[in-house]
Amino acid sequence: MSTIAIPARHGGDRVADVLQAHGVRCVYTLCGGHISPILSAARARAIRVVDVRDEAAAVFAADAAARLSGLPGVAAVTAGPGITNTITALKNAQLAQSPLLLLGGAAPTALQGRGALQDIDQRPLVEPHVKRFFKLRRVRELGPAVEEAFALARSGVPGPVFVECPVDLLYDEASIRQWYAEAGGKGRSPADRALRWYLDRHVRRMFEGSGAGSPARVREVATPLAGDASIGAALAALARARQPLAVIGSQAVVNAAEAERIATAVARLGVPVYLSGMARGLLGRDHPLQMRHQRRQALREADCVLLAGVPCDFRLDYGRHVRRSATLIAANRSTRDAKLNRRPDVLALGDAGRFMQALAERAPQGGQPGREEWLAALRVRDAAREAEIDRQAQVHGELVNPLALFRAIERDAGENALFVADGGDFVATASYVLHPRGPLTWLDPGAFGTLGVGAGFAIGAATVRPEREVWIVFGDGACGFGLSEFDTFVRHGIPVIAVVGNDAGWTQIAREQVKMLKDDVGTVLARTAYHEVARGFGAEGLLVKRADEVDGALKRARELARQGRPVLVNVWLDRTEFREGSLSM
Repeated sequence: MSTIAIPARHGGDRVADVLQAHGVRCVYTLCGGHISPILSAARARAIRVVDVRDEAAAVFAADAAARLSGLPGVAAVTAGPGITNTITALKNAQLAQSPLLLLGGAAPTALQGRGALQDIDQRPLVEPHVKRFFKLRRVRELGPAVEEAFALARSGVPGPVFVECPVDLLYDEASIRQWYAEAGGKGRSPADRALRWYLDRHVRRMFEGSGAGSPARVREVATPLAGDASIGAALAALARARQPLAVIGSQAVVNAAEAERIATAVARLGVPVYLSGMARGLLGRDHPLQMRHQRRQALREADCVLLAGVPCDFRLDYGRHVRRSATLIAANRSTRDAKLNRRPDVLALGDAGRFMQALAERAPQGGQPGREEWLAALRVRDAAREAEIDRQAQVHGELVNPLALFRAIERDAGENALFVADGGDFVATASYVLHPRGPLTWLDPGAFGTLGVGAGFAIGAATVRPEREVWIVFGDGACGFGLSEFDTFVRHGIPVIAVVGNDAGWTQIAREQVKMLKDDVGTVLARTAYHEVARGFGAEGLLVKRADEVDGALKRARELARQGRPVLVNVWLDRTEFREGSLSM
């Protein structure tokens, strides 16, 4: 009677046990021998492993998964260049306050600093961009470190955490002991014997206590809550205000499962609101309290401003958009962000989403009376701006008007659409025109302004929200970062719809550079056949050069996506003056 050999338990199993206990459904990776046991063990536990073509895309995917689920996304990359390739994506996640776990390979513990393959000191490169860098030396440390990393990523101000997993901690003990025995050789000299003694002691210490492991566990993470005093002070300030305004940002929806409750709270407060970052779409497409245009003017007119999960950084002109006489309420998990560039009159340290819910529970139903004129004035301005966009969208040129293109996408995209934004001028234009369909249906890089997030974000979005129709809005400059991930889309059956706004240039930079320096150096691209590149990877590609081709191409793209095919629509754009004078510093 034959028996089936069961592979020896190894360190990768310890890591995967913790991933499974935390409900991780997907690990994003680019393979490498240093991390193979983690990937194998994850797949053995029915955790989906999505392998990409660039390590940055793996971290971007984990970032998007975290934002949409509220749980830390997980990426795994190999040692050395695998880790250095993630730095931009890690920094983007840190500044966006996304909770994610990066598992990084490392050279064998006994060979670190001795010139081993892909061996570098990874701590000084990674540590500035994560909440904590775990450097492990014992097999028994693997499970507890990953458990702690999950909790730390979500606690306080969320962010990325890095766990370094040396390769000799991940493979099974018998194989590692044999490897070290062979490394010690069979020489009889005192030096040879001393080496074998040292290596034997090193291995014993590595595996010491590894047989007494405990089941993987999920550590409780308390949500930080603002105090009653700050809630009361904020309610009093809002009650006094005749022209209050709220600005809600990504941090307010970090508890993704509470997005609907936060939306209900905002509606109950009755305060007009601008939404940014991950909060875009919180109130649906056309809520009467949501304002979309002229935010700077509205902030300067407001007598009470509530910033929920939003710092006074460059996006609010470092606090100068809020007039000095206004009462400023700042709800934020981060003391630094709450006080950045402008000291608030009411400081509410804690989760901004929970703060909004607490305000709504105590506020009068429907908000304070006497604000009808304020709301009406904001709505009139919004309507006037929408009418102006409609007028500009009617301008016809030789190619496609980008405003008209976005009006078409707004009409044609499904009610279950989720938009991923990756680009400069083209994406900024999209933010004026596209209306996210509901909470957590808009993904942009965040405060770092990183280009190249699109493909990775789409991978994360499609794996966490497979029921969604995932669109990538690509600038032609930005799409160059992620074109190779169309191979990933095809291999893993991820039916994204990518629309490339092809105006043959880095237009956001060129607008001001040419005006100020009279030089377009470095900003000129070609009308590249991005659709043919997508076809080369096995996806579908469509080319649109004229306005009358737009609707048919978008309908065809949606049909292909419903069939499970990723598709890229390459749209040749006319230049416009829609965003003149938009340079941010």
